[in-house]
Amino acid sequence: MFYDAQLGPAAPWDRAVPMVCCCCARRLCARWALAGLAAAVLLCRWLLAWRGGEAPLVLTTAGPSAGPTLAPLLLVEQNSSCGRIIGGDRLELERVLLEAKTVSLRRRGVTEGDYLEMARDCGSFVRARRYITVPLSPEEERYPVAYSMVIHDGIEMFERLLRSIYAPQNLYCVHVDRKSPGEYHAAVRAIAACFPNVFVAARLESVTYATWARVQADLNCMGELLRNPVPWRYFFNVCGHDFPLKTNREIVHSLKALKGSNMIESDLPPGYKKKRWRFHYDIRDQLVVTEQLKEPPNISTSVFVGSAYIAVTREFVAHVFASAEVQAFLRWSEDTYSPDEHVWATLLRMRGVPGYRRYTRRSSRTLGRAVKWSFEAGNVVKGAPYGDCTGTYRHLICIYGVGDISWLLRQEPFFANKFDPEVDNMAVQCMEEYLRNKTLREAQRGAISAPRCCCPEGLAAGELLNCSVSPGNGAVQDSRESGEKDREHNARIPGVAVGWFGVWGFGSVLPPIPNLLKVLRHREE
Repeated sequence: MFYDAQLGPAAPWDRAVPMVCCCCARRLCARWALAGLAAAVLLCRWLLAWRGGEAPLVLTTAGPSAGPTLAPLLLVEQNSSCGRIIGGDRLELERVLLEAKTVSLRRRGVTEGDYLEMARDCGSFVRARRYITVPLSPEEERYPVAYSMVIHDGIEMFERLLRSIYAPQNLYCVHVDRKSPGEYHAAVRAIAACFPNVFVAARLESVTYATWARVQADLNCMGELLRNPVPWRYFFNVCGHDFPLKTNREIVHSLKALKGSNMIESDLPPGYKKKRWRFHYDIRDQLVVTEQLKEPPNISTSVFVGSAYIAVTREFVAHVFASAEVQAFLRWSEDTYSPDEHVWATLLRMRGVPGYRRYTRRSSRTLGRAVKWSFEAGNVVKGAPYGDCTGTYRHLICIYGVGDISWLLRQEPFFANKFDPEVDNMAVQCMEEYLRNKTLREAQRGAISAPRCCCPEGLAAGELLNCSVSPGNGAVQDSRESGEKDREHNARIPGVAVGWFGVWGFGSVLPPIPNLLKVLRHREE
C-alpha cells in the first residue's frame, strides 16, 4: 500500500493511475513510431513526385494457380535481373547472356493450342495476362490510335506485342497471311474475339517477301479502320516481331506534337535501288525480275525510298483512297520489287497529300524503326553507329538479345525490330517489365489528386470498380456510380490500386531510402 505523509493512504484507484499511464505510454510510443514511419514514407513519395523522380515499380509473377500453360508468359519476378541490366550492370548482363544461350534451347514456347485453350474464357484470359481494360487518362481516351498488325507466324510474340500496345480506346486490325496454318488463324481469331476493339481483316492476302501483297495487307486494314466509327487520329503499321519502346501516353504526346505531320522515312534512292521499279517483276514462288522496262510513274515527284513502317494521320489514309493520282501510283507499283519501301516514302513528297513535305538535302531523317543492321554494327569507338547484336542476325537484321536493351531505350523511334522469345525470351520480358513499370508510374502521377483506392481480395484485377478505403476500419465502399470524369480515369486502373503509400498491385514497392537518394541525386545532376 502506498502512503503519503500528508494525504494518508492512497485509494485503490489512485494506485492504478501510474500503471495505466505506463500502459498508455507504451501504446502511444508505438503509435507515434508508426505515425513517424508513415510520415517518412509519405514525405519520400512527395519528394519523388515533386522532383519528378521515378520510383521503381517491380512486377511479380502470377501465383502457382497460373498453371503450366501460362508459365512461359509470367511477368518478370520481383528483384529480377532486368533492373540491373537496364542500369548497366555488366556482370549481371554477362551472366544472363550466358544463360540465354542454354535456356532458349530448352524453353517451351506458348503454342496456338495453348492460346485456344486460354481464350476459351476471355475474362480469365484478359485478367491472367493483365491487359489494361480502361483508359489510363482522359488525354489518352480523347486521342485514339489505329494499328495494322501484319503477321504470319509466332503466335506468342504476336500476343505479347498486342498486350504491350493495347489500350481500350485504340483500334487494332490484324492481317494474317492467308498461307499461315489453320490453327494459327484460329488462335489469332480467338485472341481477337476477347476484345471489342481488335478484329481480323475481312480480306486476307497471301504475302510473299518483297511483293505488293505486303502493301495490300496494310491497305486492307486501312480501309476497314477508316470505316470503323472509332475517331482515331493516327495510323501505325507493325509486324509480328516489332515491340514498342514507348508507352501509349508517350506515343500520344509525341503524335500531338507533330501537329498533323507524318512520320515516314523518305530519302533519295541510291543508284542500285532504282532497278526495283525500272523493270517489271513477276511473282512465281518468289519475285523474279524480267527484262521488260516500266514507264516512269505519272506523279508530281520522283520516286523516294524509305521504311515500310509509318505513322500517318487519318487524313493521309483517307487521301490514299480518295486521290486518283495516288491510286494510279499504287497500281503502277504493283509489279515492282519491295514496293512497301518506296510507296509511302514517295507519297510524303507528293504535293496535295496531307502532311506533304518538300525534300531538301538538309531534311532531318525520320527513322521508322530502331534496327541494328549487321553491316553497320561494330566497334562504336571506331565510328560504328551501334555495337554488335547480342542476339542473332536474320536477313541481316538483329533479333535483339538482352544486351541490346540499354541501347534500345536510348533510341527515338516508337518501335524496335526484331524480337523473338525463341531467340532471347529475357529480352522480351525485360521490355515488358520496363514498359509496364513506366505505364504504372505515369498512371500514378495522374492519380495524385485521385481518391484513395484499393482492390479488395476477391475482386478481379480487371474489374471496373472504383473503390475507397475508410481510414478507420478499412471498409470498402463501392462508388461505381460516382466521381467526375478525371477522377474515374485516374482511379479506375485495373490491377492497380492507389493507396496512402502509392500504387499497389503488380508487386509495386516503395524504393529503399538509399535508392530514393540515388534517384534524387540523379535528378539534380
